[in-house]
Amino acid sequence: MLFVGIDVSKAKLDCSLLLDASSAKRRAKTVTNSKVGVSELLMWCAKYQAEPNELHAILEGTGVYHEPAALALADAGVTVSIVNPAQVKDFGRSLGVRTKTDGVDSWVLARYGALLNPRPWTPPAQEARVLQALLSRREAIAQDLQRERNRLEKAEATETPLLIRQSLLDSIAFLQQQLAKLQHDIDDHINKHPALKADRELLLSIPAVGPQVSNHLLAVMHNHRFQSAEQLAAYLGLVPVERQSGSSILGRPRLSKAGPARVRAVLYMAAIVGTQYNPHIKALYQRLQERGKTKMSALGAAMRKLVHLCFGVLKTRQPYQPNYGI
Repeated sequence: MLFVGIDVSKAKLDCSLLLDASSAKRRAKTVTNSKVGVSELLMWCAKYQAEPNELHAILEGTGVYHEPAALALADAGVTVSIVNPAQVKDFGRSLGVRTKTDGVDSWVLARYGALLNPRPWTPPAQEARVLQALLSRREAIAQDLQRERNRLEKAEATETPLLIRQSLLDSIAFLQQQLAKLQHDIDDHINKHPALKADRELLLSIPAVGPQVSNHLLAVMHNHRFQSAEQLAAYLGLVPVERQSGSSILGRPRLSKAGPARVRAVLYMAAIVGTQYNPHIKALYQRLQERGKTKMSALGAAMRKLVHLCFGVLKTRQPYQPNYGI
């Protein structure tokens, strides 16, 4: 197995093919970030007796520009791993690398793959990718709508010309229509796919889990593969990070916040509801407060508990049971 590190940008892929892991001997090539570019990369690798089924490509999970290349490589039979950029950065420092160029970054990625052999990435199903795209678009429209409402509020508080206020009202009405249509499209898309529909019904059986929470967790759990609830919570940035060293540093634990912020936001609101209406979350929240934990610390634990419950109903294929384990 030969490792190829690929540093991804919008226009190009900087690639380093590691020929010898012990000596770090490599060959470098740059291709366009497109299907044609990926085909060119695979033909170039074949010159070094590296057929697709003998290649392990390492890419960083940054933005959206890595997705087409990762899918094209996986479709061609290449083993693909998408790794955490922060971990690769720390790995590069451990190698003594201080230079920051696309070529060096791709070499570091190849070394990372050869030494740590990261877990292969499984491409998500098409319906999961469509759901994620619909949710991202809905979030963008919702943000635009809130901005226009804020502008209207300011306009009504000042001497703003009537034409400007009317323009804001027209824009708000249009965005509301778009938001309603997107929500209909999301619901329709889920209902058309039995696996998505069944999973959403299981998630909705949990008190405090509403349509927005269920839809976002559906997208996350169908676009990624998690072996445990702990992995899911870590991906969503809900694991506590300790800050303690000797006697000089003694900070409170805080959430890592390493994952998608929007999903954490909807989970936060759901956890607040859960402290009142979900038996498991309510019991946990009250127990932590009785032990002297701060409100925010207890709510962070409530968010993790909610994620564990969501993972549990999907793994067991059983609806939520309010009396289980209490």
